[in-house]
Amino acid sequence: MIELEGVPELIDPVMVAAFEGWNDAGDAASTAVAHLDREWKGEVFAALDAEDYYDFQVNRPTLWLDGGVRKITWPTTRLSVVRVGGDKPRDLVLVRGIEPSMRWRSFCNEILGFAHELGVEMVVVLGALLGDTPHTRPVPVSGVTSDPDLARTMDLEETKYEGPTGIVGILQEACAHAGVPAVSLWAAVPHYVSQPPNPKATLALLNRLEDLIGVRIPLGELPEDARAWQLGVDQLAAEDSEVAEYVQTLEEARDTAELPEASGEAIAREFERYLRRRDVGPGGHATESGDSSYLRDTSSGRTRPPKPLRPDTGSGPDSRQRPSGQEDGDGDGSQDSSDSSEDSPEE
Repeated sequence: MIELEGVPELIDPVMVAAFEGWNDAGDAASTAVAHLDREWKGEVFAALDAEDYYDFQVNRPTLWLDGGVRKITWPTTRLSVVRVGGDKPRDLVLVRGIEPSMRWRSFCNEILGFAHELGVEMVVVLGALLGDTPHTRPVPVSGVTSDPDLARTMDLEETKYEGPTGIVGILQEACAHAGVPAVSLWAAVPHYVSQPPNPKATLALLNRLEDLIGVRIPLGELPEDARAWQLGVDQLAAEDSEVAEYVQTLEEARDTAELPEASGEAIAREFERYLRRRDVGPGGHATESGDSSYLRDTSSGRTRPPKPLRPDTGSGPDSRQRPSGQEDGDGDGSQDSSDSSEDSPEE
């Protein structure tokens, strides 16, 4: 039963979801939604019953002390709501949790029940996969949808993927069958440094989300964290000549394939983002932002990235790599190293 007492009437709501697990390489997607929740001080209004969807031997509950009282936190999926201010305020319904262990259809139906009751206009699901992309280049982010009209109007790819999928792909298809516009945004994480955190991939997802839904997202310390992450991986890769040579090979391949990215459309998109962040007013003059104080997570220290894995030269199924801590299940956020992460993001 869905109870929404205490939730105000929402303005042009968009649901943004991410799930830890197979579809969350480097924890990039779940960290992006956590960032939105923290920056805009989201208020949790619902949580799915953990008993219905999780195997506690796979996703174990945790014990903690609250004033000397022992409490239990159960693995689950929570929904919160945030209001984005500005000239045209709108609300975001944030869904953050763990890929369920069972009853995926019921899980998606429950999420869609909340979307229906809240009047959600579009569902955006964030994901991250492992790909042959160098850490020194911009993170590729693919936007895909099952809706051909949505693909045309929002400059997205109409998904043609066939194969194993995770909860991101299942939720997107559930939305399509329910008539709810749905988009998946996929960030490609370098497979040779897949361990979390990956602030660069998180930042790329948030930038693409900002373009998609037309809101200004406060980035806080993420740009600085992304630069520190890349510098740390640079230093570690330089210590291993084999990895350094492999990264150079990926750079050459990427630069050759991405020459069209210097097109006028790409440059215009970057310029529009720059203007939004400068709050350019009429006549092209910069104006003061109505939301100049960005919240920052001062408690989080920077984590030096782990040593990059040596490149895997195998070509068989065993050469696939998954995000750290990933469990076997009915979905996969990785892909073969021979595939292009931009062309065929897994669902």
